[in-house]
Amino acid sequence: MTPERILISLGVAEKQENRFYLNHAGVLFFADEPQKIIPWSVFTVVLFKDMEGVDVIDRKELRGSLFEIVGKVMDFVKLYTKVAYKFTGKPKREEIYEYPLEAIREAVINSVMHRDYFEKGHNNILRFFPDRILIENVWIEPKGFELGKTIFRRNHIISDLFARIGFGEKLGSGILRMRSICKNADALEPLIEYNESYFWITFKPSGKYVQVTMEGGKPEVSLEILNERQKKAIARVKVKGSITNKEYVDLNKVSRITATRKLMDMVRKKILKQEGRGRGSRFTPVMQL
Repeated sequence: MTPERILISLGVAEKQENRFYLNHAGVLFFADEPQKIIPWSVFTVVLFKDMEGVDVIDRKELRGSLFEIVGKVMDFVKLYTKVAYKFTGKPKREEIYEYPLEAIREAVINSVMHRDYFEKGHNNILRFFPDRILIENVWIEPKGFELGKTIFRRNHIISDLFARIGFGEKLGSGILRMRSICKNADALEPLIEYNESYFWITFKPSGKYVQVTMEGGKPEVSLEILNERQKKAIARVKVKGSITNKEYVDLNKVSRITATRKLMDMVRKKILKQEGRGRGSRFTPVMQL
């Protein structure tokens, strides 16, 4: 089959007067830059320093296909989710994540699957606070909706495309799966709230993570999304306890401007903190690396 025939068979395109058109679902999944056509399909992610959500540490407007957006949201969550390590006497230590990542992924998938894409004044948002993660999306409450019992699919084609690659089921069991994942991770069930226009899901740190850190398990920062030069710098910090701009320059053979930019990037990500000012400043770890 030709790509055109495949897209038509998936229900995301059609031909009219010998011209080929993508519908909204086709744009959201297969266009090179979907947000040029549907700008409100961006997904905003924000990291806050305070509980009230006033002091912003990091903010991004994530773009791309819906598949790509799910991955980018989870990259953001993983970057700022702490990991505690529990030593059990076995050769490999046990990793305890601050939040149930699979449940959050399920919530992110549901937020883009069931979003009201005809509402142009609001986009999906994930807010990462010091004590919780809140996901908000705009929707239209179905008639007779009963949380956890009513099965519905707002965007049938979008739901079908996600289900085809295992990103979600068409049976509408996402909430039940989130609850099951949280239970297995010893985390509180997500708090779910909604009205006729908005849907909110709040996740709290897992009980197992809190217990491990209280018992002396050391929380560590995820370094997955740093580039290779930054990882080399972190390796130096692990040995020496700190790094300067000049040391970063000598280590990675880059300019002072590049070194400053990359070091400050790690400060914004709360991996390093700056001590002192100017040429005498040093960068030390926020927590155990």
